[in-house]
Amino acid sequence: MNMTEIRAIARERGIRSGRMNKTELVRTIQRQEGNADCFNTGQMAGCGQDQCLWYTDCR
Repeated sequence: MNMTEIRAIARERGIRSGRMNKTELVRTIQRQEGNADCFNTGQMAGCGQDQCLWYTDCR
């Protein structure tokens, strides 16, 4: 997912993206959703969250 798409999601959820990079913004969205802010933390292989919106971009 590109930054334009992520910023649109953030805007829909009332999050101001400002100068956040992709990882910071996705983690902010994850926290706002009440989920673990685990994007790009290296936990993807064992997270079991294959339905996560960010799963395909995660490492």
